[in-house]
Amino acid sequence: MRVTSVAIAATLTLVCVSTSLNGQRPDNAIDARSLQLLAEGRAARAAGNLDGATDLLETALAVDPRNRQAFVTLAEVAETRGLPGKAIRLYREALTLEPNDVGALRGQGEALVAKGAVAVARGNLAKIRTLCKAGCPEANQLAAVIAKGPPVTTAQTETKSPETQPAAKE
Repeated sequence: MRVTSVAIAATLTLVCVSTSLNGQRPDNAIDARSLQLLAEGRAARAAGNLDGATDLLETALAVDPRNRQAFVTLAEVAETRGLPGKAIRLYREALTLEPNDVGALRGQGEALVAKGAVAVARGNLAKIRTLCKAGCPEANQLAAVIAKGPPVTTAQTETKSPETQPAAKE
């Protein structure tokens, strides 16, 4: 009697575990609806419809938050809009899913340079060079952006006239 209750409990446990594992998708399988929305978002971005592209890409991520390419494309849209901080965050999300994504590392490095974080961008360049044993175009592109440096803002280019400079103490 004691053995049958334990056997029944073990059988029920086995049935519950096997059905829950059977219903899950593998980690590398992205939902087809999310991939379709990603393709539509890329087409909208190529057509210049940044608002439509953003909506489609965010919907793709709502359908399947493991769609790394949707994060990368959304980050590229943010960079096009001049939002490097948002792009950095989106690239970070993509790199959370796949830390060795060379394209996301390059994009994040370029956005970091746009924000003025050149030292952190150099870290991304070093990681890209580690991942690509032979010379890869992503490393060359990021190296060129780092060499160019962050964009100059108007506050940095203004020169002080002699009237606005404080008087020298003697």
